[in-house]
Amino acid sequence: MLDILYRDDQLIAINKPAGLLVHRSNIDRHETRFAVQLLRDQIGCRVLPLHRLDKPTSGVLLFALDPVSAKTVGLQFERNLVQKHYLAVVRGWPPESAVIDHPLSRQFDDYGRRFNADNPAEQLPAVTEYRRLACIELKEAVDRYPTSRYALIELIPKTGRQHQLRRHLKHISHPIIGDANWGKGVHNRFFQQRFDCHRLLLTSIRLELQHPQTGCALSITAPLEDNFTHVIRAFGWDSIHGKP
Repeated sequence: MLDILYRDDQLIAINKPAGLLVHRSNIDRHETRFAVQLLRDQIGCRVLPLHRLDKPTSGVLLFALDPVSAKTVGLQFERNLVQKHYLAVVRGWPPESAVIDHPLSRQFDDYGRRFNADNPAEQLPAVTEYRRLACIELKEAVDRYPTSRYALIELIPKTGRQHQLRRHLKHISHPIIGDANWGKGVHNRFFQQRFDCHRLLLTSIRLELQHPQTGCALSITAPLEDNFTHVIRAFGWDSIHGKP
């Protein structure tokens, strides 16, 4: 059963688990379980996804229950009026706060085909704000340094490009732990062995939007999954993550 965070006559939100696709994709043809299908079967009616979360990312995932609400909220997403808050554990100690303004191109077209050098995708503006919430230094040589540094950060994307947060953190040399594509394998393996953590440490903790019918401000939050919480507690950050 999916964990339902919010529901009324227009909207429903779930806490998407890491590893679950939002909907069918040509990129992951072998997958047979999707959030859209599971939620539809669970509540017995059609659901319309309003945004996406990468397969390995967990957290707040919002759906509309009717086409009018889907169009209204969809426009908020298109105009970047929905504020999205994420938590991530990253390698190193990034500055206390900063804005990453780094254009990104789409990696796949609408049919799941990867763009290549002969058919490059257009570079699009991409902006992410972040702030560091906590940091730790372990007296272990995970990589080439005698100690290993990690940080807990809050991310607020101002645009919605493909894999934006993961690519932006890679761009500033503070990749997200558990990222198989843009992370660093030696740190990912350390977290797997030390904390039994086999996931991307990125989660959507809060969505803030305007309700499509009432026009009132709506804030939807999601608790961390147990495997994420285990790392947070191991680093002594459990009193911090709930106050981003």
